[in-house]
Amino acid sequence: MARVLITGPTDGLGLMAAQLQPARAMITKGTCMKKPFKLAAISATAAVIVSAPYASAATGHADAQPAVTHVKTVAAFDFATGDVPENITVGPDNSLTVSMVGTPAGERPALVRIAPSGHRTVLVTGQKGDGITGNTRGHDGTVYYNVWSSDASRNGVWKLPPGGTPHRIAALPAGGVPNGLAIDPAGRTLYVADSQMGTVWAVPVSGGPATAWLVDPALAIEPSAPVPYGANGLRFHNGAVWVSNLSKGTLLRIPVTATGAPGQVHTVTNGLTGIDDFNFLSDHSNVVFAALNTQNQIAVVHPNGTTRTVLTASDGLASPTATAVRGKRLYITDGGLNEPHDAKVQSGKIDLGALLSH
Repeated sequence: MARVLITGPTDGLGLMAAQLQPARAMITKGTCMKKPFKLAAISATAAVIVSAPYASAATGHADAQPAVTHVKTVAAFDFATGDVPENITVGPDNSLTVSMVGTPAGERPALVRIAPSGHRTVLVTGQKGDGITGNTRGHDGTVYYNVWSSDASRNGVWKLPPGGTPHRIAALPAGGVPNGLAIDPAGRTLYVADSQMGTVWAVPVSGGPATAWLVDPALAIEPSAPVPYGANGLRFHNGAVWVSNLSKGTLLRIPVTATGAPGQVHTVTNGLTGIDDFNFLSDHSNVVFAALNTQNQIAVVHPNGTTRTVLTASDGLASPTATAVRGKRLYITDGGLNEPHDAKVQSGKIDLGALLSH
């Protein structure tokens, strides 16, 4: 689906209602070990979706008519070597930049590019014991990525310019877990979700000290949660920073004010067990595809706050960690955290008609 500027009336998908009439007419995994970032190891998950009006709870139900079809494996990985997919960005040329977290297998992390042909290029190899988590891309092709490390000289946000060498542009406090990462549309500020400190950090793309952009109880770890991770996935979308909180099972929307400060935190929806990272149907849509890591599910959250399970373990999901969308194509990273450690990237075709028929 081409991404076009919508100027007429739209539905919750960010598409003209008239454009969708033909389509309308045709119409879970248990607790896993994810990001054992401290050498002792922990677990993880998180992701999901939505838009106005914001709901306080989600109502999940399975698909009667599949909203995502033709699911296949795009690339398979060897978990034992540290190739544990954690995050994904789709480039303009349809290449995939995949973060390999490394630590669940006790191996070195990496940043890998997968060409449309399937050819793989290792862009960055990290240090054993560290983890490479979120990654995002600037307009000029620069790749930004988070490194979690107990070594204060490595922990923080890193930059890989086209044809250049990686270097750190901002340190982050030791003891935190930098996780989801996004860049604002102007290409000036990076936002980082810290899963341990209940914080969203702001980092200038040009480099410099990180600023605690938002510290809020909504980002913090739920004390009674079995998985001790708070703010997890993060996206900048439609003038707001969106964050998932794994331990609370929530998706949050934080408007960015004219001064760049955070506005009031809105709970978009809750009840999303095992929510890891997430992404949107399009630039103009607040419909989200969320990776529910511990449930082995991909959920869609609609603008009214209801949720819908669109893929499960029967579709080959194995600890899904993140999603990405390019046109009608949905991409999923599977960490393969449980036996038989089926680490991979999958893709599927989005059926807009079925997606609207909830």
